[in-house]
Amino acid sequence: MFRFSAQDERDLINFLRDLARIPSLSTQEEEVAIRLAEEMRRVGFQDVYTDHMGSVVGRIGSGPGPILLYDGHMDVVDVGDPEAWQRDPFGAEIEDGVMFGRGTVDMKGAIAAMVYGAKALIEADSPLAGSLYVVGVVQEEPSEGLAMRVLVEEGGLRPDFVVLGEPTNLEVSRGQRGRMEMQVILRGRSCHASTPEQGENALHAAARVIFGVELLAPSLLSDPVLGQGSIAVTNLETVACSRNAIPDRCHLIMDRRLTLGETEARALNEIQQIINREGVKAEVAVSEYEMTSYTGYRCRYREFYPAWVMEEDHPLVRAALRASERAIGRRPRLTTWAFSTDGVYTLGQAGIPTIGFGPGVERYAHTAEEQIRLADVFKAAKVYAQLAVEVLGTR
Repeated sequence: MFRFSAQDERDLINFLRDLARIPSLSTQEEEVAIRLAEEMRRVGFQDVYTDHMGSVVGRIGSGPGPILLYDGHMDVVDVGDPEAWQRDPFGAEIEDGVMFGRGTVDMKGAIAAMVYGAKALIEADSPLAGSLYVVGVVQEEPSEGLAMRVLVEEGGLRPDFVVLGEPTNLEVSRGQRGRMEMQVILRGRSCHASTPEQGENALHAAARVIFGVELLAPSLLSDPVLGQGSIAVTNLETVACSRNAIPDRCHLIMDRRLTLGETEARALNEIQQIINREGVKAEVAVSEYEMTSYTGYRCRYREFYPAWVMEEDHPLVRAALRASERAIGRRPRLTTWAFSTDGVYTLGQAGIPTIGFGPGVERYAHTAEEQIRLADVFKAAKVYAQLAVEVLGTR
């Protein structure tokens, strides 16, 4: 069993506070990446580098056995309305053993725990039979899986097992629904708003498609583990030459959550059927994510992220259950995430066995009450150390 000294706990808190005090919106992660790499080197990682997209990679162990990778994203979402926050979102204030602030639970708390879990392994002086990589990825919030794809397919680091540190409240997550973003462009014919009958209002066509989406939602497929797929219209924009002109174009964005059995082609066809039934002029397509990393790497990725789920009796799942029992005396529940994670690539596309285990409660992510219990961060660090032993063994 791994134990942490009072100094270790103080150092972990200070490290997490440093991470949480650094605003790190997507494509702006450089400062937090520097701080993460610095701490990895300080605690004794054998190899630390930053890949060409900007993700930070640290390694301990060099045995001939398998490769285990711990994944955490360094980027955070925006603060939103500053008036909604009762505390400084980047103050990393601590009260009654809880740290508050943007990024604490999503997911810098897990990153800090992973680094200190690795530190415990280094100081235990029991060489791993394989290699453990701790990776802080970039741009996960807008395009989950992209940075891991770059690391694996362009950087040549292909792990045998992946553990995602997204918040699970110290339970073990074995999957999630997939996600795709669709855009629908509807076309009409503009005219003066005083004579609307002379034109074709693209906004009216959009309303008919939106109503069709409402009718579609209850009939989407359902899976006994991941639940039912869902669809939501999340953005609407119109194009017209003035406010007293009939819009000749309307742009809809749809968030589609995909359960097992739902494919990209199926989801697109469902919207196309609505377009055909309503007789409107429109095209539907998968959106594309385009951005430049802080390193100058130009990213382009289709916004389709498949569902994934691990079998209950998979060796990696069983190892996580054992690790928790041995490290903190608690057997976790098996659960799934409501949101999307890097697992869309690691298991959903690359077929690498993947689970989730992290400190913190999911419901605080992306809120003005974002917070994490420090005791859970300490527990997660112990589990991460033990899990590496369970999966890789020692020499």
